[in-house]
Amino acid sequence: MADQNVPPRRPRPGRGWDGRQHLTADAPYGTEAGHGGYAGNTGTLPAQGPQWVGPDGFGRQGQPQQAGYPQPGYPQSGPGLPNLDDDEPGRRVGRRRALAALGGTAAVVAGGAALAMTPQVRGLFADAPVTGDATGTTVTDGTAARPSGQQPSTVRTYTEQNESYMGSRAGAALKKNSPTGGRIFSGPAAAAAETQVTVKTVLAKDPIRHLASRATFGPTPKVLADIKRLGIDAWLRWQLDPEKIAPTKAELKLAELPSLKLTPQQLRDQRDQLNERGVQPEKETVDATIARQIWSDRQLFEVMVDFWNDFLHVAADFDGGEVYRNSFDRDVIRKHALGSYPEMLVAANKHPALLLYLNQVDSRKDAVNENLARENLELYSVGVDGGYTEKDVRQAAMLQTGRGVADGKYMFFPERHYLGKVKILGFSHPNNSADPKVADATIDRYIAYIALHPSTAQYVARSLATRFVSDTPPKSLVDRLAKTYAANKGLIKPLLITLFSSSEFWAAVGQKVRRPMEYLVATYRALGVAPEASAGFTGDDRRTPYQQGLRQIQDKMRELGQYPMGKPTPDGYADVYVAWTSAGTMVDGWNEAGDLLGGWRKQFTYPKPEKLVARPPATAGAYVDALAVRLVHQKLSAKEKALVLGVAGVSATTKVDATFNGAIAAVARTILASPQHHLR
Repeated sequence: MADQNVPPRRPRPGRGWDGRQHLTADAPYGTEAGHGGYAGNTGTLPAQGPQWVGPDGFGRQGQPQQAGYPQPGYPQSGPGLPNLDDDEPGRRVGRRRALAALGGTAAVVAGGAALAMTPQVRGLFADAPVTGDATGTTVTDGTAARPSGQQPSTVRTYTEQNESYMGSRAGAALKKNSPTGGRIFSGPAAAAAETQVTVKTVLAKDPIRHLASRATFGPTPKVLADIKRLGIDAWLRWQLDPEKIAPTKAELKLAELPSLKLTPQQLRDQRDQLNERGVQPEKETVDATIARQIWSDRQLFEVMVDFWNDFLHVAADFDGGEVYRNSFDRDVIRKHALGSYPEMLVAANKHPALLLYLNQVDSRKDAVNENLARENLELYSVGVDGGYTEKDVRQAAMLQTGRGVADGKYMFFPERHYLGKVKILGFSHPNNSADPKVADATIDRYIAYIALHPSTAQYVARSLATRFVSDTPPKSLVDRLAKTYAANKGLIKPLLITLFSSSEFWAAVGQKVRRPMEYLVATYRALGVAPEASAGFTGDDRRTPYQQGLRQIQDKMRELGQYPMGKPTPDGYADVYVAWTSAGTMVDGWNEAGDLLGGWRKQFTYPKPEKLVARPPATAGAYVDALAVRLVHQKLSAKEKALVLGVAGVSATTKVDATFNGAIAAVARTILASPQHHLR
């Protein structure tokens, strides 16, 4: 990716979303005035000739970042360790130790190892390439750190982020317990029935629970009952056809978010009214995503939306996100999440959100900006080791000139488009037509070409296997998925059918750890929190209880370091355990579980802890078993059970009432701190 690719959110104290000024047909650069892309784009043209514009703009390489912007490579300060000692004095030490003992084996925390992105200087184009031919071999840019024409992975200071984390000692340890090898069966149910689970795990080796853990944001009694009733194959067919799944009450309540269904044009037109009401459209997009993750019955669809939001990532919080991010979510990610990845990538490259986020609106034939061209190759298609060179990046950037935004919509500006032969990773085209439709279609052909490149098939396959199977997915599965991707020209449903029909998926029980956002969503689902407000809660003059509650969840996720569309850089969140290991956020997540058990967020409705089990057993040991089955869908080990009983200060044979003699919330909270709830 570009070496300083942090599109900052410029602080605007005391203001709502500001509805940026928008381009008219005769505005310079094909850009929107004042938009936020990468730090340092000055918008000042040099005096002469074609120049290469890196992430720092013209003539600004190596200068310090502007004050107030996050510095690449440095973790941001977090909220610190929350108070875990919130119980009555006699039980504090025991509860703290029990929580740490149970949860310590599956720490999931934001902000662990920061992905280092050392800023490097890129030379400007002092000499232009031969006019009309971008395929010439003359070296016109590059530095000692990143020589022109050399494959990026051989000169860069970082690698693809999941792999960079898994190269650690912790990653090597996890790899030893990952399934190796496997085969494909006639269907998911056959694969589940024939696969033997041999890895070490604390999770029950139950295929129904395993499927519910990976294909949803957390098993619930309803999900497990649906899979048992329909069967594995029929349940997956149902999930793969989300349009036929009725919206839940919580999804219908999304009508309370005033900006959610507005088009970019409507958001611009209604800017003042929305500001007066305190509406922040980019945050409402995140609110809606959280609601769907918790309450939608279209769970596999939402899991794939989250996957693509990390793979083809556009941050919600960028200048322009308030107008365009919801449209990107609706018209690019959600439209194609179970459709075609090549179509998704082509649509993304013609959407104002991506064009603004990665500065494509700043790129013209005499002032080429490389950001989107680079990320299209490195992050969104073939990957850093996919075979492209710096020369390919240059030619792709020149080919993609002319794309911009005008009056809030995608626009192609032929006068800004470079004309001349290009050759990129085997894609060759004369690119000599002045017809804007032809030139624009040529760029589409190139985007579709890289989306179907063999390296892209491998990259998508590896990312999907990492999401659903293991932090170190077996090569046999990655190769099988890549073959399916190529044979089906990037269609996503065949990929998922191959994945769920493979023994590697069913053999990988307990090999994924929930990231902070996933842990929080799974906790809401496990406790059966309802989207209606608690009795007597009325909200305020501006927002309904539902709006308030969703924003509070989002704020908590921001504290934990992960929320939908939250990564400021275009690489999306890492999807491996070792990227999230830190005690602070794990404890913060446990405390949030305690708040939910106490029903403190009155914007929603919570079952009382003593009502979680319909017929509570009369002895403590049996009650713990029943409560564990209700919350984590299996019994705990004898050692774990003893730790939970220690929290309440009782033995297994102690007589207890429905409130566990007053300790039910603490007992339930401890079970939610167990590895069985941290793992998925």
